[in-house]
Amino acid sequence: MADRYPPIADYALIGDCHSSALVSRSGSIDWCCMPRFDSGSVFGRLLDWDRGGFCSIEPEGEADSISREYLEDTMVLVTTFHLQSGMLRVTDCFTMRSAQRDDAHRQILRVLEVERGSVEVLMRVRPRFDYGEVTPWVRHEGRQVFSAMGGDEAVVVSGDPELYEGDDADLCARATVRAGDRVRLSLQFARPEEVEAEPPVATEPGELDARLDETVAWWRRWFGTLSVSGPDAEGIRRSAAVLKALSYTPTGAIVAAPTTSLPEVIGGRRNWDYRYSWIRDSSFTVRAIADVGCESEADAFRRFILRTAAGSVHDLQVCYGVGGERRLQEMELDMEGYRGSSPVRVGNSAEQQVQLDVYGEIINLTWRWHQRGHSPGDDDWRFLVELVDAAAERWPEPDRGIWEWAGEPQHFVHSKALCWTALDRGLRLAEECMRKAPERRWRKAREEVREAVESEGYDKARGVFVQVFGGKEVDAALLLLPVAGFVDWDDERMVRTADAIREDLDDDGLIRRYKTPDGIGGREGAFLACSFWLAECLVRQHRPAKAREVFDRALATANDVGLFAEEFDTRADESVGNFPQGLTHLSHIAAAGALRQAPDE
Repeated sequence: MADRYPPIADYALIGDCHSSALVSRSGSIDWCCMPRFDSGSVFGRLLDWDRGGFCSIEPEGEADSISREYLEDTMVLVTTFHLQSGMLRVTDCFTMRSAQRDDAHRQILRVLEVERGSVEVLMRVRPRFDYGEVTPWVRHEGRQVFSAMGGDEAVVVSGDPELYEGDDADLCARATVRAGDRVRLSLQFARPEEVEAEPPVATEPGELDARLDETVAWWRRWFGTLSVSGPDAEGIRRSAAVLKALSYTPTGAIVAAPTTSLPEVIGGRRNWDYRYSWIRDSSFTVRAIADVGCESEADAFRRFILRTAAGSVHDLQVCYGVGGERRLQEMELDMEGYRGSSPVRVGNSAEQQVQLDVYGEIINLTWRWHQRGHSPGDDDWRFLVELVDAAAERWPEPDRGIWEWAGEPQHFVHSKALCWTALDRGLRLAEECMRKAPERRWRKAREEVREAVESEGYDKARGVFVQVFGGKEVDAALLLLPVAGFVDWDDERMVRTADAIREDLDDDGLIRRYKTPDGIGGREGAFLACSFWLAECLVRQHRPAKAREVFDRALATANDVGLFAEEFDTRADESVGNFPQGLTHLSHIAAAGALRQAPDE
């Protein structure tokens, strides 16, 4: 069973800032949700090989080798099959409009070309809606046009090849592609009522070519807005593009990842749905990508978080749907799971967890934006005062923390420090923006938090901060204490803490999140964002050589097209967890930016 599933790193991402798809090295689209990131899957073979559905390009004969890359300065993927009969090139993209609008084409375009010889190709389209639950009703709509409808979803399949119905509600086409030929296949999402109201017709080849050209031009214009230099510039640009592809244009949200239930432990239960927007990611986003030229994307995500969370301070969630939805009810699906890793989940129960760091993240988000010359307005300030008040009131409570702890709530040091950040940044904003605030109460609470962390969250024997009050173990989230402003990067306590994390949480040169049993079971992989956090911490502590060593080790886990997973299993030497993971790419950008500023670099 397991050997049917390609390695997670074998996939590449395409998207249109509304939805996305994963394309395997062998040219199969095995994961695609339309019209939104969190919609039910149209192709879901990644999570159920037999029932999930796919769209494959299958050249005749075994390839001597397969290579792939994104076209320069785009998210347009090119996969090249080197065969005895010829060299087949498959270009894949979600088509983009010249102006990024809410009314996307909702179209995947696949273009086949041969550079030498001729290649026989079988194309198979097997939609399975609602995570493989719905086998579609396939209809012949006209010359070279079919529709596949199920529930409230439909895909219109058209293009150059002569399509025919195969077994299992497949749509198939065979083509002999010769040098100089161009064969196009279009997969366009629609609603069944749209198909029935106006029977679809095949998009003309010239129009499909124009859309491909427009898509390439769109991405190159966007890449032109980036401001990056130095030896790590290309990687930073790719990470920024991944984050752009994970953004949802209508609202400005950025999803944590485009996938659900890719396992942190193969065969285990650590399988979560990351197709939503987390509050803390917005703070990381403004910090990381605004500095490389993505200020409009950072601002859009910032505004999404503020307007989605505003008015709900006392029932603040840690994550929201890409449209601002609050109800993300978690349920388990009847799917096999990637390599038998079940359950497969949709929705995320973390929305209801108490994670006190979110107060600090939102205030820090506003503080960073203020530092960029954008101070909060009157309405924003009223909301921010409520947030700081909540931090002042609730900081003594235990919570689930940044890692969404599955066991009993704990007094996590990182959460306490972020409550301190809310109070400290709130006071600074009040002073610099000349705003009224209960400053005396906030100062008193700020002092209480610092005293508690420095006494109960600090191991005097080792001279390091610890994961929880009264504990002895370290936690990689402590690397974020300087980011929160709680302690200076080169404070002796922070230097010792960074060294302890590197020693205690090392996993073959990468960094795990923590060692404490969390009640879920299974040994997860190294958490890649943590390795990049350590690299940034080391370089800001004036240890660039050590920082570069840690950075390069984490960098080596990217796949051949520069995509990072959530985690890396060093024992199996493979990527694990949802993919590609936005937080990893954000942390990569931040660490690379810090290295770029190091004198030795």
